[in-house]
Amino acid sequence: MEKIRVEVCNTSDNPLPKYGSEYASGMDLIAHVVTENGNDRVQIVASGETALVHTGLYLAIPEGYEIQVRPRSGLALKLGITVLNSPGTIDSDYRGEVGVIIHNTHRSPFVIHNGDRIAQMVIKPTYRIVFDEVDSCDKLPDSDRGQGGFGSTGIK
Repeated sequence: MEKIRVEVCNTSDNPLPKYGSEYASGMDLIAHVVTENGNDRVQIVASGETALVHTGLYLAIPEGYEIQVRPRSGLALKLGITVLNSPGTIDSDYRGEVGVIIHNTHRSPFVIHNGDRIAQMVIKPTYRIVFDEVDSCDKLPDSDRGQGGFGSTGIK
């Protein structure tokens, strides 16, 4: 297993993200809920609404990698909670707080308590490409699929 060093600043009182099992690819992101008056420490996302949820994490991701923010499957299946821009991308040169764009597709409000696991993050390598522009679309290499688009490969 390759280990990748990611520097982190945690401004919350919550633990750092961690893997939930030995072979998990994602680490749970934890909500850092702060209220104006310091009470309750809950954030409510109404039915059909979208909200930014803070984590209190600031990362220095190595060049050549990104972190993808994804929904947690249990929240999606049981409560209709998803990450709206899934997968959200955190670039290696970003140094701001990690935020999660949560969308509630359920009929009921979703209550987020400080310390709740709200999403997961996966670190992935990135590749830089160089375009080799051709002067006509007819000069693109052939493939078996050709120009077959949406649904062209069938269901079965």
